[in-house]
Amino acid sequence: MYHDLNVPWQKDANELQRTIAFLDELGYDVLALTHTYTGRLPADLTPPIPSTLPFPVPSRMRILRRCNIFLTDSASNFRIPQLQQEYDLIAARPTDEKTLQSACSSLDVDIISLDLTLKFEKYFKFPMLGAAISRGIKIELCYCQAILGDAIAKKNLISNATQLIRVTRGRGLIISSEAKNLLAARAPSDIINLASVWGLGTERGKEALTTQPRSAVEHSRLKRQSFRGIVDIIYGGEKPPPVEESQKDGKKDKAQTKEQKRKATQSLEGTPVNQPGDGKPSKKQMKRNKKARTESEQ
Repeated sequence: MYHDLNVPWQKDANELQRTIAFLDELGYDVLALTHTYTGRLPADLTPPIPSTLPFPVPSRMRILRRCNIFLTDSASNFRIPQLQQEYDLIAARPTDEKTLQSACSSLDVDIISLDLTLKFEKYFKFPMLGAAISRGIKIELCYCQAILGDAIAKKNLISNATQLIRVTRGRGLIISSEAKNLLAARAPSDIINLASVWGLGTERGKEALTTQPRSAVEHSRLKRQSFRGIVDIIYGGEKPPPVEESQKDGKKDKAQTKEQKRKATQSLEGTPVNQPGDGKPSKKQMKRNKKARTESEQ
């Protein structure tokens, strides 16, 4: 199953519908519609993305809800537990090395999404990114700017992507589109070829579209629905609901009606029906009957 975990949410339903339909034709199975928070988080964290979209969605496609948080200050309170109850995926976008260090070491997010079109002051370091990967956090590369961006953005993205692939050795990476329209979207095979040009092998490139995104989705689901992200209760052996008295009386009436029909059928066919109080004659009565038959024969 191919994943694209970064499709920006748009209020224009027609444009969003065309983008989703085009990604379905390209072969994607799971999409994440992304809402981005910039600055301070609002008091109401209800997502603007409805659980049911106002237009028909392909039956085989799974739609998730994701939020992006821009990290401008590592000491800010981002209310991650509240966001986890509203969204399927939580992604952090660091803006400098300090916020990147905080996201890799302590922030409870699912994805670290880097804006690779910027020129970072320092090179990426494996101990910092390795700490995030060991905690189950995925590092995201978005290819949209490599297609529709200007010359400087393309240059920075290629430089940062090759450096990121070299530092992480291709582990824990996911590739998303961040496509605001269908012109920036590409098929999975094209993305795998592009990743191989950047230095990521074909197998690692396919994992960045299939295995690694699926791991991020399941890891987020377990954190929200299971006990401490370890034990997931699927069926707890719940007791069946109690049957109401009216239903019990109805079942008894049906059983009595069936019994009366059976007795009536037997009596019509000549089968003796035992009446209450009828029993086998006693020995004394049998002797009297025998004596009476003998006297009648004489």
